[in-house]
Amino acid sequence: MEALRVSIPQPPGLGAQPRVWGRIPQRNKNFTGREDLLDKLHRAVTSDVTAVVPHALHGFGGVGKTHVAIEYAWRFRHEYDVIWWIPADQLMLIRSALAGLAPHLGLPSSMTTSVVDASEAVLDALRRGEPYSRWLLIFDNADEPGDINEMVPRGPGHVLITSRNYAWQGVVDTVPVDVFSRDESIQFLRKRASGTITEADANRLAEELGDLPLALEQAGALQAETGMSVNSYLDLLANQAARLLDESKPADYPLSMTAAWSLSVAQLAAKLPEAVELLKCCAFFGPEPIPRDVFGELPPDLAGQSRLRAILSDPILLSRAIRVLGRYALVRIESDTRTIVLHRLVQALVRAELGEEERRAFRHEVHLLLAAFAPDLPDDTATWPRYGELLAHVTPARVEVCQEPRIRRFALNVTRYLYTSGDVHVARVLAERCVARWRADSGDDDVNVMSMRRHLGVVLWALGSYRESYELNRWNLARMRELLGPDHEETLALANIHGADLRARGEFNIALSHDEDLLQQHERVFGADHRRTLRVKNNLSVDCLLLADYPRARQLTSETFRQRRSSSDISSTELLTSLNSLARVLRLSGEYSEACDVGEDAYEFGVNELGVDHPWTLRTAKDLSIAKRRAGLIDEALEIAQQTFEREERLFGRNHPDTLAAALCLANGLRTQGQVEEALTLLRDAAERYPLTYGDDHPFKYGCDMNLALLLRINGQTAEALALDRSVLDGFDSKLGREHHYSLTCAINLASDLATIGDVGSARRLGLSTLERLRVLLGEDHPLTLAGAANYVIDLRTAGEDEQADALAAETFQRYQRVLGGDHPDVLVAAEGERLDFDFDPPAL
Repeated sequence: MEALRVSIPQPPGLGAQPRVWGRIPQRNKNFTGREDLLDKLHRAVTSDVTAVVPHALHGFGGVGKTHVAIEYAWRFRHEYDVIWWIPADQLMLIRSALAGLAPHLGLPSSMTTSVVDASEAVLDALRRGEPYSRWLLIFDNADEPGDINEMVPRGPGHVLITSRNYAWQGVVDTVPVDVFSRDESIQFLRKRASGTITEADANRLAEELGDLPLALEQAGALQAETGMSVNSYLDLLANQAARLLDESKPADYPLSMTAAWSLSVAQLAAKLPEAVELLKCCAFFGPEPIPRDVFGELPPDLAGQSRLRAILSDPILLSRAIRVLGRYALVRIESDTRTIVLHRLVQALVRAELGEEERRAFRHEVHLLLAAFAPDLPDDTATWPRYGELLAHVTPARVEVCQEPRIRRFALNVTRYLYTSGDVHVARVLAERCVARWRADSGDDDVNVMSMRRHLGVVLWALGSYRESYELNRWNLARMRELLGPDHEETLALANIHGADLRARGEFNIALSHDEDLLQQHERVFGADHRRTLRVKNNLSVDCLLLADYPRARQLTSETFRQRRSSSDISSTELLTSLNSLARVLRLSGEYSEACDVGEDAYEFGVNELGVDHPWTLRTAKDLSIAKRRAGLIDEALEIAQQTFEREERLFGRNHPDTLAAALCLANGLRTQGQVEEALTLLRDAAERYPLTYGDDHPFKYGCDMNLALLLRINGQTAEALALDRSVLDGFDSKLGREHHYSLTCAINLASDLATIGDVGSARRLGLSTLERLRVLLGEDHPLTLAGAANYVIDLRTAGEDEQADALAAETFQRYQRVLGGDHPDVLVAAEGERLDFDFDPPAL
């Protein structure tokens, strides 16, 4: 608690609240002094008229950096339209705080978009000064300059940083915060103790406490609470300081602070020992606000392990303990948010006083409280806000060290929450940390170790680390089958994930066989309508789609969606995957208008339920862009493709599978708009990256090359396009066979390559065989079949077979009119006697 609490009179007319005022800690009415410091800081901050230059308040713990920043915000609030407070001691919390500003700037909130997207939108709006140019961001307790640099906006507003790290001196303009001057100390103590202390006594007390604001705050609070005389306090303090010196406290704990704190705790222990126990527990949470409601009565299976069960089961005693901690200035109670804040220095002092056994006990107490407070449904979006509240305390509490099964389940649930909510990078860090610690404690064959390893495999897959995921999951699955049995729910969950590994390796037929067997096994173990069974069924539909068995894929997808929609325990993510799968199979079946309708519905659902930056919302957006492009809505398709690619690239980087898929979608959209050069640049880059993720013989790699060949021909590089298409078709034939959608699409393009170089005979032969196969595979009314027919009409006319060409053209355009309509771009191109080209877009695996 960096307490410098004195009321500063506001000049007339200068107390106006900013339009946006958020997360600013409560103003301390007893803030004292610091006039020169505040004036210096104000002059420094407001002197930069062209671009924001961050300013940092730095100094050691307890000098009042945070309270100076709070006072600055309150005192100069009339100069800003926006003031926003950002806890900066944990990286994962900074973006959440920034995202909270989004709706106040007219941007989508993190409830309708992801935290990353909302925070990026906020930073962009601040840089541009829209809608507000007079803004102040305060980053509190930022340890490392490099950690937050990318999240500090440069624009027309102001940034203030508090930190104990003097390294900020080489990065930004810094203002050192020292202890109080003696006059400030005296003024503060006389106000804090309500005028019951003389100036001479205040001087003596300040001398002993080294003018450290936090120590003075606790001394003043103790005197105000107990009525202790200054002489008595100083006698106790002298004895306490001597004892502390003997114990050689760490140098970063100021002796005056340590002595004052220790004395306050000793007095509190005599008055209400339960409050001291609660304080010790709070020391093992993170330094961020602790939800007041986390201190609830523990369930029976955990209460027996709690040393605080007496106080937790007595709400009157609990409330009294919290309030007395606040009166002794050992915690700060934030009534607006129903949270409790413990100064990090006080936390460190409390922990340092405890022996190792007590540290373990109180750390375990925090584990119990976190696990009891957390919901047990991490897939449910309604539980995500509570998980978000607890996330700040998972790492500081070292949850991974606990071997209690309930606490390990909590860690598994937090990892699952991070994954399902789209924060896969943080999920990986937590999963790897838990796996390492749990293996050391319990060995490789512990069920929780295997379960967390399964979560890690899922996260690695989501991050696009397909090879690493495959090897980990294959090994883990073998151990589970041996140790847990093939029908254990953990084994079955991992077996389902392994199907995705097989698809990522391009082993579509093996994945199909794997998932068919797995579906039967799930129906036997769980029943046909269980959510686990429906996950397998959905994956089986993906297998069928990848093998171009669209009728079966549609049947499975429709059944899965209906079953999920009528179920009460299906997550929003699962419902979205089914709805988007339905839109995708409609598109691949040639029903473009219907695919757009269902795709729009799916995308709106994803945005509202998961946010625009959630991985599944982004996949849905990509599929919607493809459907609109196929339906001839070129401008809309390109706009969605551009936005989706930019988001994917920012979130996951260029090599991630979803970013690569979005790059292909964007390049295809650019091509349809005639922006060939831009499309070619994007596609050349993607073609170099695809083998890094998928390998050299994956169907998706061939699909990317096919798109590149198409652009090369359009760009006049026909020979290069011809060679590449031939190579691609050989690859498709080898992996999938000629009777596959991908292979036949490539064959259409290769026939066009041949026609372009004048090899009409070869083009005609390939075109005819392709058309015959398309009619069998997709039906005579599928747009790809019609494109093959339209191109074959051109080949017939070139060969002088006009009568046959006229008959085929009449039939083809009649079908075109019925299927796509006369104003569809493909129909118009075909009507002008030009060849039609088709591209490839990789579906989600």
